Amino acid sequence: MLLKTFRWAFAVTAAGLVAGVLYDGWTAFGLVAILAVLEISLSFDNAVINAGILKKMSVFWQKIFLTVGIVIAVFGMRLVFPVVIVAVSARLSPWSAVHLALTDKQRYQELVTDAHPSIAAFGGMFLLMIFLDFVFEDRDIKWLVRLERPLAKLGRVDMLSVCIALIVLLVSAMTFGAHAHQHGGVHADKAETVLLAGVGGLITYMVVGGLSGFFEERLEREEAREQEAEEKAARGGSRSAVALTGKAAFFMFLYLEVLDASFSFDGVIGAFAITNDIVLMALGLGIGAMYVRSLTVYLVRQGTLDDYVYLEHGAHYAIGALAVILLVTIQYEINEIVTGLIGVVLIGSSFLSSVRRNKRLAAAS
Repeated sequence: MLLKTFRWAFAVTAAGLVAGVLYDGWTAFGLVAILAVLEISLSFDNAVINAGILKKMSVFWQKIFLTVGIVIAVFGMRLVFPVVIVAVSARLSPWSAVHLALTDKQRYQELVTDAHPSIAAFGGMFLLMIFLDFVFEDRDIKWLVRLERPLAKLGRVDMLSVCIALIVLLVSAMTFGAHAHQHGGVHADKAETVLLAGVGGLITYMVVGGLSGFFEERLEREEAREQEAEEKAARGGSRSAVALTGKAAFFMFLYLEVLDASFSFDGVIGAFAITNDIVLMALGLGIGAMYVRSLTVYLVRQGTLDDYVYLEHGAHYAIGALAVILLVTIQYEINEIVTGLIGVVLIGSSFLSSVRRNKRLAAAS
């Protein structure tokens, strides 16, 4: 099972490392390997969240996620995205941005740094909405009960998560945005840019998430009778997830891609601390993205989220932490190791809590 799920990730790793050596020798080999590890460490929470969504989709759409989705993830976010943000921020044509990336890597990195406030605001708001909608939802299984129970009660207030997100954005624009970090260690007033980008992230979440939720709910209503007749439901067991197809699966797939894009912001920006060569960045981050995708499918097929019920909680708390970190990085530089460790600690703690819960249930039965 492990080899079958990760075989493409292993193949891409070998091809990427060989391509690195052919491109610029053994130094490039080392940089590609470091970037791959960076991407994996920063995106493990992404895999857990994706698995919670992917398990609702049919096998066909799971394959689309691993094929078409990985093309979008590698070439779209890890190669095209750094070029696009430079082209937009510097008002260059895409071809000029590519030429700049290949011929003047120092200037290219400076332009990416200058564009970071808008990137961080967009991604930070998108991820913050995911976190807020999770903690404000009343769930049967709660990890941090003393915290999650009152938050679930507050969640009964309509549009509370949107209100809080807008308040956070306004405060971030007036504080961090007013002293946004730029290349050379200088700061500039980019409050308006942060505000507009943050609203864009909020709108993107509401549109994509709203459409996917609408089609998912409609499909679930249509298949409710058939689902209730299943043997597991008759025995009082857990209901199996509805296999999303058609429009529902398409919008869920779109939601996954936007989610992956938001998660990849810190990895792409962090990669510039290691190298400003877009070819090496695409190779290293692409390898990491392939492992994250394969890990997502592995978690789904193994039923890991059903066995370790607090993992999804830990991943969402990691998302909340990442959203705050992205907003803070508008003004301050934060080492990528700190970002990665926070996610690892939160998810690791939720895993250990799940293990202890399983032992208690086994002992009680």
